[in-house]
Amino acid sequence: MLSAVNSTKYPYFDRSEIEPDREFIFKAYQSLRPLKSGEAVPNFVLEKDNFRWQQFYNGVETHGPVLLRQLLNKPLVIAFYSNYWQAHGLNLLKQLNSIQHEVRAHDANLLIISSEKERKLEKIAWDNNLSLSFYFDTEKEIAEKFGVYSESDPIWNKFSGIDTNVPLLATYAISPFGKIVYDHIDWDFSRPFPSQEIISAISGAKPLILNT
Repeated sequence: MLSAVNSTKYPYFDRSEIEPDREFIFKAYQSLRPLKSGEAVPNFVLEKDNFRWQQFYNGVETHGPVLLRQLLNKPLVIAFYSNYWQAHGLNLLKQLNSIQHEVRAHDANLLIISSEKERKLEKIAWDNNLSLSFYFDTEKEIAEKFGVYSESDPIWNKFSGIDTNVPLLATYAISPFGKIVYDHIDWDFSRPFPSQEIISAISGAKPLILNT
């Protein structure tokens, strides 16, 4: 004889009573796709807010007006940096510092865009005698426009040892006409920093001056 099977009865409910979570916002997956040489520079804004800027000369923090027009009307070297890259990030700063005099000699500018503003940057600048200018892109909006940061494709998917999603270490040379003339990302940190290639790129990106 078959024994009776106990069953659990659930109360009836109307599916219309289920309220959707309206706070959930679907975001499409966006993989990292860094911009390349030959592409147009995306529209981005550099704010004059002093909190977003920090400048060093021979390791000492300096203060002065932010001349955005002068910065953007010349060839510009932009480098994305984060302290979370540790030794790799510090090496990038040292390499950029080694070419900053030559960049200026070619009537160009050099700007480092960092995703965080921390007091330890002052010690890094002092210990390494840096003469560099930093802009803090704390919301990573500029990095995302350049394709070196994505919330849906965190950096730890590609590099071990990093547990914070930060922008790639990337360096770009940009012409005053809004075009990328050189890009550099060392995906496995095996290549030497292309100092001369960057200098050559900004040298060729200067506006032509016609004699009349």
